[in-house]
Amino acid sequence: MASSTQDLVPNLQLANTFGALFIGVILAAVLFGVTNVQAFIYFRTHSGAGMTFYKLVVMWLWILDALHLVLIVHFIYFYLVINFANIGALTEVVWSSKLQTVVGVLSIFVEHLLYVHRIWIVSKGRSKVLPITVGIAVILNSGFAIVVIWYIYQGVHAATDVINIEWTVFMYLGGVAFVDILIASSLCYLLATSRTGFSRTDLFITKLVTYIINTGCLTSICSMTAIITCAVMPNDYIFQAVELLLIKLYVVSYIALLNARYYLQANADTMRSSKFHMHHDVCRPRLHIRSSQDEELQASRKSMFQHLNDEVLHIARPIQAVTPQRPIEMTMEMNCFSSA
Repeated sequence: MASSTQDLVPNLQLANTFGALFIGVILAAVLFGVTNVQAFIYFRTHSGAGMTFYKLVVMWLWILDALHLVLIVHFIYFYLVINFANIGALTEVVWSSKLQTVVGVLSIFVEHLLYVHRIWIVSKGRSKVLPITVGIAVILNSGFAIVVIWYIYQGVHAATDVINIEWTVFMYLGGVAFVDILIASSLCYLLATSRTGFSRTDLFITKLVTYIINTGCLTSICSMTAIITCAVMPNDYIFQAVELLLIKLYVVSYIALLNARYYLQANADTMRSSKFHMHHDVCRPRLHIRSSQDEELQASRKSMFQHLNDEVLHIARPIQAVTPQRPIEMTMEMNCFSSA
């Protein structure tokens, strides 16, 4: 045992193996903090809606994300703290390392199903071929996930055994990238064909399409990066560190999509507020004009009692001064801004 450990020490590159995993865990913890912020924003903006389906979804995704973080922290703590300077323990595969893969695969599968549900809702009143096609792709990719989990629990007993199941990693991550692209393109197509011709609605749809494209490309690039690093550096754990980030990105991107209306509404309110203040400043001199007209009205009323013969003339002019059309338009715009 001592001789095998001595033979292992010169070939062990901690920087590209457990060092990469350690950095991956730190970045995953940062993304979990972003998930907490997104979940807080969602529950804060929907506090008066009671318990809804999407609130349960956010809670479920948060639990899976928190459980995944606990597992990856445990296995990195097992290798770098509990078995510090124990080189022989670094070749073992701890139970939390296998279980975090199961949690991560389950999390990605749930989020894919939620995106299929979104596509089904957006395609309401249209042909259901597109959501059914995406759903079939998600189910087929879940079969690849089951194969990966089975090989991890049956064929991986040491760190070197991961090389023997590389093909399952390529197959699953390739399927994940394909499903991501399919979901993003489907949502973009359905949203792009849902334009109403109203500038505000079309602007909202354009921003939503841009966000979907960005998140779809981000998760797809992350999956392809894991595939490339696994193929080029099979003895390193860089691809596993990328997989840790991939799982977190899925949770963050979906909850942020649920909050997209909140962000876009906030931007719209800011633009409306700035336009209102500009319009208010422009119309402020008109208010001074109206006050001078009121003074003219009072003066005309005084003169009315002094010159009874000219009563009709003095009454007709103040009525026109009291009811200008422009202040009414400004009041209507103010009401529109406040009610939006």
